[in-house]
Amino acid sequence: MLNEAVPRDADVTSCDLEPIHIPGSIQPHGIMLVADRSLTVVGAAGDVEGRLSKGWADRPLADLIGAECASKAAEADDSGPVILGRVDGPAGAMNAFAYRSGDKLVVEMDAGEAEPTLSAPFLFGLDAAVSVFERSATVDALCRQAARTFRELTGYGRVMIYQFIDGDAGVVVGESLDDASTSFMNHHFPASDIPKQARALYIRNKVRVIPDVGYVPQPIRSVSEDLRELDLSDSTLRSVSPVHIQYLKNMGVAASASVSIVKDGVLWGLVACHHHEPKEIPLNIRIACRAIAGSLARQIRAKEEAELYRERLRLRSQEETVLSKLGNDGTLGDFFERSGRELAKLLNADGFAAVQGGDLYTFGKCPDNIDIREVADFVRKPAAMQPLATASLATKLPAAKAYADRASGLLAVTMSTEVPTILMWFRAEHLQVLEWAGNPHKGVPAEPGAVLTPRASFEAWTEEVRHKAQVWSNGEIDAAGRVVKLMLDRRNELRLRELNKELTTTVAENESLIRQKDFLLKEVNHRVQNSLQLVAAFLRLQGKASGDDAVRLQLEEADKRLSAVALVHRRLYRDDSVEIVDLARYLEDLLHEMQLSMDEAWGRHLNLELAPVLISTDRAVNVGLVLTELVINAQKYAYKGRPGPLSIVLEQHRDKFRLIVSDSGVGKKSGGGGSGFGKRMLAAIIDRLKGTIDEQDNRPGLRTIVTAPIEIEAH
Repeated sequence: MLNEAVPRDADVTSCDLEPIHIPGSIQPHGIMLVADRSLTVVGAAGDVEGRLSKGWADRPLADLIGAECASKAAEADDSGPVILGRVDGPAGAMNAFAYRSGDKLVVEMDAGEAEPTLSAPFLFGLDAAVSVFERSATVDALCRQAARTFRELTGYGRVMIYQFIDGDAGVVVGESLDDASTSFMNHHFPASDIPKQARALYIRNKVRVIPDVGYVPQPIRSVSEDLRELDLSDSTLRSVSPVHIQYLKNMGVAASASVSIVKDGVLWGLVACHHHEPKEIPLNIRIACRAIAGSLARQIRAKEEAELYRERLRLRSQEETVLSKLGNDGTLGDFFERSGRELAKLLNADGFAAVQGGDLYTFGKCPDNIDIREVADFVRKPAAMQPLATASLATKLPAAKAYADRASGLLAVTMSTEVPTILMWFRAEHLQVLEWAGNPHKGVPAEPGAVLTPRASFEAWTEEVRHKAQVWSNGEIDAAGRVVKLMLDRRNELRLRELNKELTTTVAENESLIRQKDFLLKEVNHRVQNSLQLVAAFLRLQGKASGDDAVRLQLEEADKRLSAVALVHRRLYRDDSVEIVDLARYLEDLLHEMQLSMDEAWGRHLNLELAPVLISTDRAVNVGLVLTELVINAQKYAYKGRPGPLSIVLEQHRDKFRLIVSDSGVGKKSGGGGSGFGKRMLAAIIDRLKGTIDEQDNRPGLRTIVTAPIEIEAH
């Protein structure tokens, strides 16, 4: 015994809730087979017995449609239907195609055409139809031509190009009629006429045909399982909503076909075909309709983009005129005062206003100042992300109804200045008289749970629309965001140019002051150097005149210490920098001068390894005095006054330097190292450098390590 799916009740409470993709039945102009994973037929619908085979239940699919078609059907997947070819039956040849529905394989068949599907004349006619679309100058002209092309192709009495608009309502933008059909050109249809689940199916299944609105639904029969929940989203035979059938009957339509116009994955509109008597559309025509609708969608996109491109060119030429009024000072207030007219004209606005803190600038038809500030507060944050555009401000801000005659439309952008600047373009109310195909408010349940019935009348019904303005185009919205960005960039550029000018002047003044400072420091250093040389000369004369060897030795040591200080001043006088010196070069020059007063044999024993270290001048003087003292000690004590090996190393370790003086003499335990004034002076200098001094056994000799920061941290 076969289970039969019961067709769903015609009474529904909401079109949006009706499960139209699982009706449990098909239209009778075709037949359906349902197979399981093993390709065994487990269900059927329509006159399968009369048009294919009386015994279909539990039979292999190949026995009913042929091995070749069954093999093609098995390859069907979730991507969509697969055309199988012709299947011969007792009543004649049928076109067959297959698709997947869950774990089931569905095969549908309807009457085949007399001529081959892809004949040469058919393909030639298809190409000619597409060529006509390319010659259309505008979208409106394209839609009118498309209606004529589809009527010639289908033979239906009335063909409409139906475009979806705001709120999912629709309007007829192209139409072609025979003498027996009435016109719906420019008529609007409410969103409830095509519920949202139907719109979703139109994207998935692009061609739908109802050859006879008076058909009797054919339930899906099954061998052992209930197939009432079988998803027929991809079906061309799917039984349609009884509400829609009644809707078509109320329009006086006997046959209907719909072809989806899908642009960029979005349902742009439909090709709606009506006929006054039952009429089928064969497979080759359905294929042609789908192909031509795809070409129509591409042409619509191309012409819309071309129109947007032309509009952008016009707007950009006007943008330059507006921006030319932005003065060299970059002040926005003066700019708004001078350019209000041009800013309003740029976007075809009736008024323009700008709010910047407590300042307010207006031009043309605008709300009162207190209302403008209220609107500015309302749009400040959302308009900072992207331009905010609406043709009905009252729907977003109910208080705007009070001034809808001046500001029903609003385009706003927030400029990111120190104090946010809100630019607003206003459009006055534009009274619209919409012509509907019947009263759009009838047929809607007054209470929850009430039965929904389709509209019975499609006589022209007019409605006056209030509190709405002309819609802002995409080009105008883009232009608003772009002109604000250009204004901000131009303003920032002018301010940056002014800052650069001030900075250049300041840098020049500072460079002049630095040159004066360097000159004065070099002059002072020059005079100090002369004074030091004079003192050194006195010390040498005093030493030569003294008959006491101890006094003469002390005067020579004082001369060497004075030479260390004088050398820094000579280097300052020669170098460009008066504050920083290379410690390695300074110590090398210092040792060279010290050799002039030492035995020549010391020069052969002196080994230098000096790494470059940049250090301040005052610290370099102190390091020079330390080295002088260590070298004097080595001369006096390491080798009992005789020349011997002496190694001097300078290295940098992170933010410190290390000065290492090593000899191979008698060492510290033998009484070397000195005492008295020199040792006290050395300790004082090390303390001033914030450093340490460490004496180690060099085996043989003494190894002295001085460690100190390169710079002293400021407190």
